[in-house]
Amino acid sequence: MKSIEINGREIGPEQPPYIIAELSANHNGNIETALRIIEEAKNSGADAIKLQTYRPDTITLDSDLPDFQITEGLWKGRTLYELYEWAHTPWEWHQSLFEHARKLGITIFSSPFDTTAVDLLEELGAPAYKIASFEAIDLPLIEYVARTGKPMIISTGMADAEEIQEAIDAAKGAGCRELAILQCVSGYPAPAEDYNLRTIPDMIDRFGLVTGLSDHTLDNTTAITSVALGASLIEKHFTLDRNGGGPDDSFSLEPKELAALCNDSKTAWQALGNVDYGRKSSEQGNVKFRRSLYFVKDLKAGEVITEDAVRSVRPGYGLAPKYLHSILGKKLSNDVLKNTAVVMSSLSDGING
Repeated sequence: MKSIEINGREIGPEQPPYIIAELSANHNGNIETALRIIEEAKNSGADAIKLQTYRPDTITLDSDLPDFQITEGLWKGRTLYELYEWAHTPWEWHQSLFEHARKLGITIFSSPFDTTAVDLLEELGAPAYKIASFEAIDLPLIEYVARTGKPMIISTGMADAEEIQEAIDAAKGAGCRELAILQCVSGYPAPAEDYNLRTIPDMIDRFGLVTGLSDHTLDNTTAITSVALGASLIEKHFTLDRNGGGPDDSFSLEPKELAALCNDSKTAWQALGNVDYGRKSSEQGNVKFRRSLYFVKDLKAGEVITEDAVRSVRPGYGLAPKYLHSILGKKLSNDVLKNTAVVMSSLSDGING
């Protein structure tokens, strides 16, 4: 699968990286903040803004038993239900968010966390779907999404190669024809050394799909590096203010950083180019400044060229320096002046004569 297409934008190795700004929980319960995040994602140059579509009761159970307690990390001390109540994007906002994004001209889609979320997103005309890493093992959900016929992106955080293949098989088996996968580390934030980006080219070879990166590191270095290894998509959490105090703010990019990611990832992709040992367009004007052979004394026709009569210097209008030993001992066919280029026509019998 060399490319997929979302909302008219081709995504694959032959195209600039597709940048997804993940709104996630960074609205912090305020729809006006959510609308502004969409605006800033567009202004920063992102290709898409992505939501998460769930309610606390569709993703977990309202229980304070030990299984449902968060005991470490950013959200320590909350139950799962409390976290998702705090973090979720209200379903009644979705239509306004979709309309706002479309008005601005930025693609909007979402990660559904159950079948009712898929149904809502279908009503809104979502052009694609993202399966979150934690749901990559929910094969019935993947199959349900696949049956929409829309492009699908699957994050692979925590999944081993067998689980990734199972998710791919479920998606394809249920009819998905445009599928991408993302290398991901489900740490919040995740240290760069956990990413093992050399996995990306292996994923491309192993699974034969458009492949990208879901990046939870704190800057853009990992994401930019992934482009050099074949990443065609990059997803990063995005906020207006990293100190906003929301569930995901602390490991999200701010607008200037997202703009840098959009610009720098494109530059990295352009720099990859193709295998090419030829002279580049930007070099053409500098060829004349390479070294070449010049006479450093006046000589008469018939004289023999000696070692003290020529030097390898800049500029490059004379014979290449590699011919130095070939011309020594040759006779001149005409008079030459000091500081003039050594040219073939000045040699009476040529280099091979």
